[in-house]
Formats: sequence, C-alpha cells, structure tokens
Amino acid sequence: MVGLDGVPTQKSFRQMLAEWITFRQTTIERRARHRLGKVLDRIHILEGRQLVLLNIDEVIAIIRQSDEPRAALMARFRLSERQAEDILEIRLRQLARLEAIKIEQELSELRDEQKKLEEILGSPAALRRLMVKEIEADAKTFADPRRTLIQAEKKAVVELRVVDEPVTVVVSEKGWVRSRLGHEVDVETLAFKAGDALYATFACRSVDTLLAFGSQGRVYSVPVAALPGGRGDGQPITSMIELEAGTQILHYFAGASALNLLLSSSGGYGFLATVGNLVSRQRAGKAFISCNAGESVCAPSVADGATHVACASTGGRILTFEIAELKSMATGGRGLMLLALEDKDTLAGAAAYSRSVRIDGIGRGGKARSETLEIRSLNNARAARARKGKAADLGFKPQSIWRLE
Repeated sequence: MVGLDGVPTQKSFRQMLAEWITFRQTTIERRARHRLGKVLDRIHILEGRQLVLLNIDEVIAIIRQSDEPRAALMARFRLSERQAEDILEIRLRQLARLEAIKIEQELSELRDEQKKLEEILGSPAALRRLMVKEIEADAKTFADPRRTLIQAEKKAVVELRVVDEPVTVVVSEKGWVRSRLGHEVDVETLAFKAGDALYATFACRSVDTLLAFGSQGRVYSVPVAALPGGRGDGQPITSMIELEAGTQILHYFAGASALNLLLSSSGGYGFLATVGNLVSRQRAGKAFISCNAGESVCAPSVADGATHVACASTGGRILTFEIAELKSMATGGRGLMLLALEDKDTLAGAAAYSRSVRIDGIGRGGKARSETLEIRSLNNARAARARKGKAADLGFKPQSIWRLE
C-alpha cells in the first residue's frame, strides 16, 4: 500500500483505516477552505452591488462624466478594485429594484454558509461530525447486501499417508538412526561408522514413533516413517530434533503409541506412561520426566505384560515389587519412589518383568559385565516399593537393567 507519505509498504488493516481517516479529514478541510474562499469573494461582490443600488443615480452620473470611472467609483464609495470592476461590467437591468431583493437573499444564504464553513475549519469536532455524516450518507446511497459468505469452517489438515508395514529401527551408540524393512534383520551384518557401535534395534511398524530421551528428562519424538532407510549409516538424531542446550541423548525407544513404558530417573523415582503420552509434534520435544540437579534419566522399559518391577542401584542393591504399586502419569512428572537410596548411591535403572532381567555394569579393570537374574533370584529381593532392597553379590557395579521376559 502507498500511504500518506507516498512510500509503498505493508500495512495492517488498522493502519489503512487510520490513514484513510486522516486523508478524509484533510480532504474535507481543503474542500471547506476552497469553498470559503469562493463564498467570501461572492459576498464581497454582492456588498459592492448593494452599496451601488442605494446610490444608483450618482453611480450612473459618475460613469458617464468621468474619464476614469473605476478610480472615481473607488474614491467616492470606498470600493475595492474588484468591486468597482464588477460594477462597470454589470448590466443596468441587474441594478433594478427586484435585483436588490435577490442580492439581499443571496447575501443572507452566503453568510450562513460562511458561518458553517468557519465552524468546520475552526472546530475539529465539527469537522469529524461532518465526516461521519457524509460516510453514513454514502453508505445509505451505495451500500448493498454482502455478497461474500463468512462462516466458520473446519481447519484444513494435511495428512501424509504412511504405509503400515513392519520395520526395524536401528540406533547406534552415537545417535545415528535408520530403518530397515521387515523384522528379520541380522545384527551381525549391520555396519557403523568408525568408533561407533549398536545401541539397540527395535522391531516395530512404520506408523510408530522413535523416542529419544534427553539427560534432563526432555523427550524428543521422530516418526519412524521419517527415518532414512537403506543400508547406509543413517542420519544423526540431532539433525531431526532441536536439542536443548546442555542436554545429551541417553536412551531410545521405538514402538506403538499404546505401549506402556516404565520411566525412571537416577534419583530413585519412576512412573508408567504410554508412548503416545510422550509424543510431541514439536522438534524441541516436551519436558516429561522431572529430574533434580545432578540426576539423569534411566533407560525406559516396556511394561505391557509385566507383573513386577526390578530396581538396581549403582551400589549393588536390588529391589523387586509388584508393578501394581506404580501409577500412570499421562502428563509426566517425578513419580513415586521406587528404591530408597543410600548416601552417594543412585538408581542404575528399573525394568518391568515377568520372569527374568539382565543387569549390565562395569567390573574390575573397566571390563563390561552382565548378569541374568531369574525369577527365583528376583524373588529373594522382593519387598514393598520404596524400600532399600537387598545387597546383591554381582561382582560389578550396575549401570543399567533390562527386561528379558
């Protein structure tokens, strides 16, 4: 739009209306000034004629006898040059008695108009009243029924149809993700970049979601259908999300939205939530697991079909209890205490299970160790939720715990 300043620029509807009102006020003011000038000039002429009518015989004598009648008239009757010129050019019949009445009437009308014009020019309120009156008159004269139908409609949603088929999501330890068609993927044939290795594979569907768990409890989601396929190295997960400053991706999970997960933090707290609860359309993810300063998120565990929960601390204590003691939290949070931790001890992880779990950790010399605990061993650590559990003779420091059955 080109506004009052003459510069083309984008304007809001409010700006356009404000500038139009200013333009309209200026137009009315200029029109009134122009008309007032015309009115005053006409009054000036008619006042000269009115003066002549009172002395018509003397005026005729001056015109007949004087060599310079215009100057003589100006001197005798104190007329302006404009009035004197008008009298000299006027026809004699216009100075008749009947014409005097018309002059008086016209003068009266012009003086009324002069008063109104001066009021408009001298009072902003009067100018605005006139503008509103003219707009209303124009609307009444030119308005017609609205032709455009305005009604509420449903918001348009663009849907990209994804073929529902079995896929395997492959995630590396350094966060490179990809998908392979089908569930029959030989892990031994998977290749990774130098210095990288397999984190996990997830047998799921193309319509499912990959979740990435940040160290501070924020969860990021990427549709499985959006993951790169083929036999390459894949794509870093950080290129698909907006990672919060100071956050590291610690764990991953891919599965259907209806799946229940056991979520926990190193502070010893946990709760249940579905995959669908954790999904967000925002690349920045959503804050879901509450962690205090110095705490981090533990690996998630599938809770569907499980009857119990096994917790392991980094100090080597194990506690198992019924999964019914936990509660579901659809909006996330801190949850309930799973394991009562001793000083300087943290929760290595919590896994839902029915028959067995695997505990991974670091032994002497920094060597990776793991131990599978069957239901008999797990029953030995059975107690109510939030107890200290039982010291286990594992021979290594636990770092994570996983469900086997």
